[in-house]
Amino acid sequence: MRIHLPNSAFLGNIDPFLQSFDSSDSSRLEITANKKWISIHPVVLSMVAALGLNVKTQNIHCEELEATSAHYLERMGLFKLLQIKSSIKIIEHEPAGRFIPLTIINNSKDLTNFISEIVPMLHLEPKQAEPIKYIMSELVRNVLEHSCSKIGAVVSAQYYKKSNTIRMGVVDTGVGIKKTINESYIAPTHLEALKLALTPGITGTTRKEGGTEFNAGAGLFFIKSIAKINRDFFVIYSGNAMYKLLKSAQGMEHIRLHADPFQDKHSKREDLPFWEGTVVGIDISLDATKEFSALLDAIRDIYIKTIKERKKEKYRGPRFI
Repeated sequence: MRIHLPNSAFLGNIDPFLQSFDSSDSSRLEITANKKWISIHPVVLSMVAALGLNVKTQNIHCEELEATSAHYLERMGLFKLLQIKSSIKIIEHEPAGRFIPLTIINNSKDLTNFISEIVPMLHLEPKQAEPIKYIMSELVRNVLEHSCSKIGAVVSAQYYKKSNTIRMGVVDTGVGIKKTINESYIAPTHLEALKLALTPGITGTTRKEGGTEFNAGAGLFFIKSIAKINRDFFVIYSGNAMYKLLKSAQGMEHIRLHADPFQDKHSKREDLPFWEGTVVGIDISLDATKEFSALLDAIRDIYIKTIKERKKEKYRGPRFI
C-alpha cells in the first residue's frame, strides 16, 4: 500500500487524497509526503494510522519528512503508534494544546474513558462538549458493535483556532458498511449501502422499521444531521464509495432535514481505491453550535416521522379476504 500526505487534505478537498491512495499489497505500507508543507484533517491521520496498524513494523517505510509542518504528525502520535523512528522535534503552538492524539479504542471501557477525557483535552464549554461527545460516542460504538475490526477504532481530533472548528476522524479496517447492511437489506453497491446506513431507522441488525431497542439505526443519520444544521462537512467512505455532505448556504434561516441523504446538498463517488472498513470525518463549527437538546429534538422529529411513514407504506398494500 502507498499513501501520500499532500500539502492540504481536509473534508472539502479530500477527493484527490483518497483517489491517490494505493491499496495494493496490503502487507507493506509506504508513507510519502509533500516536501514543503503538510496540512491534513485528523481523519487523514487516522487513516494512515489504521493502515499501519495492520502491517508489520518492519514493512512500514516512511520517507524522511522535510516539511517544517511535519511536527504535527509527531505531536499527534503517528510515529509512536506505528513504532516508526523519528527525528522530528515537536513545536508547540498552544502550550495547553487543543487536540486528541491518535487513540485506539477496543472496548466499551476504553470508550467511556475516552469520552470523559474529551472535554479537558479540547477545553470545551458544556454547550460545545455535548455534540462532540455524542458524535464520538456514536461513531466509535458503531465500530465496536458492527465492524469486526481487529484494531478497534482509530480516532483523533483537532481544534482549529482560525475557523473555531473541531475536526474529528474515526476509522476502522473492519468488514465495511456494505457487508453490515447486507445482513438485513439488499445493497448491491457500496454507495447504495452508504445511502441505507445514513437513512433513519435502517440498521444491519434487523429489517424491523426503526431497528431494535438496542440499535435504532439512528446514529449516522443524527450525526449527518448535526453537521447539516451547523453547516459543516461530513464524509463517510467505505469500499469504493464516498458520500460527502456539503455545507448549506449561509443566510438560510431554516434548514430542512431529509430522510434520504441524496436529497441533501452532497457529492458522491464510487470509483475510489477500495477501503477495507469505514472512514468517517466530520467538522463541527463551535460558532454555529446550536443548543444540543433542541438540535436533537429537531432531528428526532424527522426520524420519528420517517419511521411512521415507512411503516404506513409497508402495510398499505391490498388485502385479500
